[in-house]
Amino acid sequence: MERAVGQAVFAAPAERDELDRMRRAHAVAAEQFRVSASGPEVWGWQGRTLGRRAGDCWLRIVSAEAGKAGGRLWEGTATADTRVPRSVPRPRLRGVLDWNSADVTYRAELTEYVSVEPVTSGTPVLDQDIALPDSWWAELKSALGTLATVATDRESVRQNWVDRNFRRFLGIAPIRIRETTTGHADLHWANLTRAPLVLLDWENWGRLPVGYDLGLLHAYSLTAPATAARIRREFGHVLDTDAGRTGELIALGQLLQACSRGVHPHLAPLVARQAEHLTNIPVPTP
Repeated sequence: MERAVGQAVFAAPAERDELDRMRRAHAVAAEQFRVSASGPEVWGWQGRTLGRRAGDCWLRIVSAEAGKAGGRLWEGTATADTRVPRSVPRPRLRGVLDWNSADVTYRAELTEYVSVEPVTSGTPVLDQDIALPDSWWAELKSALGTLATVATDRESVRQNWVDRNFRRFLGIAPIRIRETTTGHADLHWANLTRAPLVLLDWENWGRLPVGYDLGLLHAYSLTAPATAARIRREFGHVLDTDAGRTGELIALGQLLQACSRGVHPHLAPLVARQAEHLTNIPVPTP
């Protein structure tokens, strides 16, 4: 469940026709589910999704060109609802609706509304340190540990991305992913609530390298050094292993790719510095 918008990557479509199309689709979904959407509009990555509160629910729609719908991201929320144990705190799914309109396919997902605010709003980056209770860290450790036990053939991070991109973004030869686990795959501060912990946005969950989730969360915390240090203390048993280092490097590489497209410019030098710390190799200049 995405929240309030603060950066261009989490923003409404720039084109008026696209904006109106998504709003009309959201209204259609609300009518079909017999709910009244009254909360503020919350746009996802590059306007791909639109969510609003609807009473005690959250109504989110996603769209794709006809013929390109389906697949891992499309089905993530629904598969998580049936495959991930309830002990992993997340919004429960109440209904799914698919339909076609002209040359666009839509999916609407009605989930329970989570009243606890996410740690950040509109950006995955933690720009200042936050004091989270010890119980929150214990809940995160327990949730990720339980999630790791889930059997799935969903593949969230692939070797072919490493093979294509490691030299370009990290300046090192591609490494082999030898140890994988099941993870969230988009573990950042806009997808984690304050206490009590709830994990939001399950569209990308699946198999990924050990250390990837934690490496990603740590990277998004580099502008908040005390919190970044807390992550390494709590999860050093993962990050400080060879497998954990591999997963962290992949997370850093993917973030550097995003930064090369203009996303999170203030975070980019810190991500590059962390990558160089792990590899002892300078990151290529964009």
